[in-house]
Amino acid sequence: MSLSVTPCSDRALWDTTVERLGGHPQQLWGWGQTKAAHGWSVDRVLVAEDGAVIAAAQIVLKSLPLPLRNLAYIPRGPQTGPGREVEVLEAVAGYVRAAHRSVALSIEPDWDATSGAVLALPAAGWRPSTNTILIGRTLILDLHRSEEELLADMSKKHRQYIRKSGREGLEIRRVVRSEIAACLDVYRLTAERAGFGIHEDSYYLDIFDNLGDASPVYAAFHGEDVVAFLWLSSTDTTSFELYGGMTDEGERLRANYALKWFAISEMKARGVRRYDFNGLLNDGVSRFKMGWAHHEDQLAGTWDLPLSPFYPLFSRALPLAKRGMQVARRQGGRLLGRVRQVRAGRS
Repeated sequence: MSLSVTPCSDRALWDTTVERLGGHPQQLWGWGQTKAAHGWSVDRVLVAEDGAVIAAAQIVLKSLPLPLRNLAYIPRGPQTGPGREVEVLEAVAGYVRAAHRSVALSIEPDWDATSGAVLALPAAGWRPSTNTILIGRTLILDLHRSEEELLADMSKKHRQYIRKSGREGLEIRRVVRSEIAACLDVYRLTAERAGFGIHEDSYYLDIFDNLGDASPVYAAFHGEDVVAFLWLSSTDTTSFELYGGMTDEGERLRANYALKWFAISEMKARGVRRYDFNGLLNDGVSRFKMGWAHHEDQLAGTWDLPLSPFYPLFSRALPLAKRGMQVARRQGGRLLGRVRQVRAGRS
C-alpha cells in the first residue's frame, strides 16, 4: 500500500511521535520552532501506511533567490523503522516537490554509514554532497554501558583529569535561564580564540526556551564565575552536544573534563541510550573528544536529491554563500564582543 504524507501542527503529537520512533533532538518541535524564528521556515510531516504512522520528518526550508526558490533540509532525520528508510524518503521528497517546489531535498540522517539504507541511496537518485552542516564523523557513547566501562574506555589522561578537576573546588550543575548570559560570554571568548562564528544571543535563548527540558545547559563554576559550560539537546534516545566553551581559568583547572563527565552521567541517569559528541575534525577540540573512547562513528553524511533542473547552479553557488555567511558571523561575533567590553567598562 502506498504511503501518505500529512503535515502535523500538533506539538504534543509531534514530539511523542519523534520519541516513539527513536528520533534525534534536532527533529523535536522546539528545534524547528527556533529555526523558524531565525531565517528558516519549517514543515513537519507524518508518513502513514494504512492509517498507521510509520515515520516523521521535520523539514526546515531556507529561501533562495529565484529560480532556486528554496532548499529543503532534514537535520538528523527522518525517523522510521529499519528497512523503510528509502521508501519513506521517496514519499517525503514527493511531498516536498509538490508543496514547496524546492531546488533539492538535503538530508543528514542519524544512520550508520554502512547501513543498508545509506547504501541504497545512490540507486534511489540521491547524491553525496560536500555542503555539510552536521559532520558525519563523530563519537557516540553507548550509555547502556556502566560508568566503570565508560571510564575504562577513555584515555588514561582523561581519567586523570576528571579526578584532578574534581578536586579543584568547582561547582558543576545545571544552569537556570538567568545564568545563560554568563555561559554565552564564555562562548564568545571561545569563538574568538578558535576563529568560528556564533549567532546572536536571542538564538540561544530561543533554543533554551523552545526545547525546555530537552536542552539542558551545564556549567562549571569557580566561585561565582562560569569557567566552562556544555549545552546539550536530548530525546529519550540520543543526547547531542550543541555548544560549549571554557575560559583560560577553566583550562587551567581542567574544568571541561569534570564537566563533560558530569553531563554524560546525567544523561545516563536520565535513561538516554546514546551520547553524540557532534562531530570530529582534525583540531584540538576533536582530539579532546577522541580521548573519551577508543572508537569513532561514521554517520551517513550529507545527501541531496535534486528536485529542480537548477540543482547544478545551486550546488555550485551554495559553498560560496556559506563561506560568506561564516565570515559575516565571525565578524558579527567579534563586534558584539567589543560592544560588551565597552559597556562593561562603563558600568
